[in-house]
Amino acid sequence: MTQRVNLGPADQLREGRAMQVPAKRAGTAEAIAVVHAEDGGFYALDDECSHESVSLSEGFVEEDTLECPMHASAFCLRTGVPETPPAFEPVRTHLVTVEDGDLILHPGTPHPEA
Repeated sequence: MTQRVNLGPADQLREGRAMQVPAKRAGTAEAIAVVHAEDGGFYALDDECSHESVSLSEGFVEEDTLECPMHASAFCLRTGVPETPPAFEPVRTHLVTVEDGDLILHPGTPHPEA
């Protein structure tokens, strides 16, 4: 059985925003960035840019990407693949579902399109 982390009401994370789930809470070695994309969907990526040690959850949500706040690499929310340099290595994705109005993070379970 995969791990499930209840992050609370989905409507608390506004569209176009990201939040950090600390590693300890996520039960992982690294923090996870959970994103409410402009398409209305919820996504999760490792919260560290693959180019430099910077929190992606402090970045900018643009359509289906999360842009690193330091050097502007934009990572696809579905696949974790960087769409713009300077990052070239993808970051891991994690499944996020909405159940009974709550956001449920499934750390270690990749997004189905990853």
